[in-house]
Amino acid sequence: MSGKTITRADLCEAVYQKVGLSRTESADLVEMVLGEISDCLVEGESVKLSSFGTFLVRSKGERIGRNPKTGEEVPISPRRVMVFKPSNVLKQKINEQLADDAE
Repeated sequence: MSGKTITRADLCEAVYQKVGLSRTESADLVEMVLGEISDCLVEGESVKLSSFGTFLVRSKGERIGRNPKTGEEVPISPRRVMVFKPSNVLKQKINEQLADDAE
């Protein structure tokens, strides 16, 4: 594994290289897509990208946690969390890559 993190700039450059839009148009397109995904998640909607996966927002109730240093019990307030569930297609691609790397 290379450990590289893909940034917005990397995504914009990939769109620029592969689609042929200008760098500005590529950046605008990436920002619009990410903005739309973010807006939907904030509204509590799921975002499903075919052959990639689904982003979901789940509500977690209040619970009791424990401070690992002191052992003291502390309440953890209710909150919403985002979850990503990869599609079977993506899982298969990842596992094929793992098998290819093992050879």
